[in-house]
Amino acid sequence: MRVLIVEDEPYLAEAVRDGLRLEAIAADIAGDGDSALELLAVNSYDLAILDRDIPGPSGDEVARRIIASGSGIPILMLTAADRIDDKASGFGLGADDYLTKPFELRELVLRLRALDRRRAYARPPVRELAGLRLDPFRREVFRDGRYVALTRKQFAVLEVLVAAEGGVVSAEDLLERAWDENADPLTNAVRITVSALRKRLGEPWIIATVPGVGYRMDTAPEAGPEEANRGTGRGLGRGVDRG
Repeated sequence: MRVLIVEDEPYLAEAVRDGLRLEAIAADIAGDGDSALELLAVNSYDLAILDRDIPGPSGDEVARRIIASGSGIPILMLTAADRIDDKASGFGLGADDYLTKPFELRELVLRLRALDRRRAYARPPVRELAGLRLDPFRREVFRDGRYVALTRKQFAVLEVLVAAEGGVVSAEDLLERAWDENADPLTNAVRITVSALRKRLGEPWIIATVPGVGYRMDTAPEAGPEEANRGTGRGLGRGVDRG
């Protein structure tokens, strides 16, 4: 999951971002309305956490533009305005949830996951592919009935690959969807994470490298380590993933 935090108090915004990262939720920060609209125009977000009282276009105006865009991004309004009239006007704008300050990070995470479930209600809550069973909400993975312990980042990468249902996902897309905007595109983070993920899942390797393109889930895995990693270092250029 990737969220946009629109909050003009840097300490609060950074604390929320860091807390969400510990829950395997990638998060970017916008400190004003203009920055929020710029990030929304160039990135794909699953949710927006929106403070109503921000510089530039107000939080209310940002909410109106999100809704007018037709993106379907759920909006959680986060504000100190706690009167019932304030909440009514927020929901009237199209907000999907409303949380008043101060708040507990745990409650915010629970609300975000609930909104994400509602957004994805048409999809099966549990994905199954070639003996792999992935529950995105419980963050559990089983391979042929065996529980597989993954790090938060490994799970985030696997979730993106499984959602593609065998389609190829580029290293750049993985970096965008499983990390956040501060990720360095000139690192080997994706390659290293995919390599570790393969080992955790075990043989036969279920994540295939498509040389020069990216990665995909192999629905009929037969390759050993050498073939699964064939193409490492070729075709994808520097940085993001070169395997």
